[in-house]
Amino acid sequence: MKIICFAFILVISFSHVFAQKSNRNHTKKSHLELPHIEVIPVTETRTGRQYDLYVKLPEGYSENDHIEYPVIYFTDAMWHVELLSGITAYIMEKAILVGVSWQKDIDKDLKKEVGVHVSRYRDYSIRKSNDKERQARYQFGAANNHLNFIRNDVITYVENNYRTEADNRTYFGYSMGGELGAYILLTQPDTFRNYILGSPSLHNDIQLLSEFKFKHKRLNANVFISYGALEKKLGKSAKTFIGMLKSRNDTSLFLKHIVIEGSHQTAFPITCVQGIHWLSDLIK
Repeated sequence: MKIICFAFILVISFSHVFAQKSNRNHTKKSHLELPHIEVIPVTETRTGRQYDLYVKLPEGYSENDHIEYPVIYFTDAMWHVELLSGITAYIMEKAILVGVSWQKDIDKDLKKEVGVHVSRYRDYSIRKSNDKERQARYQFGAANNHLNFIRNDVITYVENNYRTEADNRTYFGYSMGGELGAYILLTQPDTFRNYILGSPSLHNDIQLLSEFKFKHKRLNANVFISYGALEKKLGKSAKTFIGMLKSRNDTSLFLKHIVIEGSHQTAFPITCVQGIHWLSDLIK
């Protein structure tokens, strides 16, 4: 697995170097577009907020019009789409990828100050800040609203427009995206059948999550959780969350967790490779 992961990193690094070299050799610069990935605008019905979906269909989708495909939904689309696209092309080529972007029409000053990803602090978090100024600025704790957007707008759009296995949806989230995934699992587990939660940012939310521990008698889910060995704070909270899931004694829950050598940053690509490999074996 480490060799596979390293190979992906080399490919991405080589592509970056090639692009830089190519730009130096031409006076006119251009942007590389990922093949087979369509960017589709989508509006959150309740608020009118604007997002994009990054949709990649498997090779042969148009020709095989009788086949339905499992769908992997993922947050932080711009950060994750390249690696997940490359990995699924080799490990799980018969799947549809759907990435959900950050809010596109966010406040311009806030976007300039924090970055284009600023809406993730609102959309992926489950707890409001005690700091009134920070809460007013970032609107933490809106995970439930974002979950409803995913269920009612994103999934509805995808399943109305593509041939999907509606009973075989997967969620992939890393860091705060993993936090959102843990919240979905405990509050509305039927949203997805499979969950890949990488280094979930749960260190301030365990107590809040414990309130949802027995909201549903059966989760009916397959869950993969990973974190880096050097992630002391996140690792501790991940262990607590894993213990929380095990204590349910839920026979409908299949749980796998791994500890990856490295930090929060270096654990990400290995989580992608091993998580998709785990998912591929499940679906087979």
